[in-house]
Amino acid sequence: MDTSALALRTNPIPNKKNLGDSYLKFQFGQQTPAVLSMSRATEVVVLPVDRLTPMPNMAPFVMGLINRRSRVLWLVDLARMLNLPGVETNVQHYNVVIISNESMSLGVIVQSVEGIVRLMPDSIHSPLGHVSSALVPYLRGCILQETEILLVLDAEAILRYAQQ
Repeated sequence: MDTSALALRTNPIPNKKNLGDSYLKFQFGQQTPAVLSMSRATEVVVLPVDRLTPMPNMAPFVMGLINRRSRVLWLVDLARMLNLPGVETNVQHYNVVIISNESMSLGVIVQSVEGIVRLMPDSIHSPLGHVSSALVPYLRGCILQETEILLVLDAEAILRYAQQ
């Protein structure tokens, strides 16, 4: 038996594309790139504006309610929730990312969805000193790239804030 062939079969060369954790990359607000763990982002929906039911007397970032797969979900403008300029309101549809944990689901409106990226855990750095201190409670960290700072959002913190 060829031992080198056996070594290749039992110890495959790692595929660099598969390294790292999966994240959904999107823009929220006008020029704010961010990622969210795919373990918490359950669905991306293009929602016609007329499918949204506005609710009176709510916080300014709460856009209303939607019915999705026989479940009623709150829909929030993520940028406005984090005290950034909100998404355009004179549009025909919203880009919505459904995030969830064991106890609740929430729809967050984002500017645009860019796809799935893989990131190594050691590439995530502390956001302190790189972003506004008001954003820090909602971040797991940030990734410093050549052309931008990529915010790594904490879905659990966003869900907790939305429950208040």
